[in-house]
Amino acid sequence: MNELLSVFSWLLLAGGLLFFFAGSVGLLRFPDTLSRLHALTKADTLGLGLVVAGLAVRATSLLEVAQMLLIWLLVLASGATACQLLARQAGEEGEDD
Repeated sequence: MNELLSVFSWLLLAGGLLFFFAGSVGLLRFPDTLSRLHALTKADTLGLGLVVAGLAVRATSLLEVAQMLLIWLLVLASGATACQLLARQAGEEGEDD
């Protein structure tokens, strides 16, 4: 059973890493500001969620899991807020790139 949980944890961590990488590639490759913001916030939020899930499988107490979930929720809220503010500023300035 421990081996199965370890493999599951590594799969979640690898999936999170892939989403972080995809978000970074989207940030560099997409043509305009809004597309870049969308790619980065969505992929990084899902990537961090998968990393937290992978680490939660390995956690030894519920306190550790709760702390990781609170950090993820904080990043989720701050990322969405920052993305909205940046998108609004880009829209006001009329930037396409």
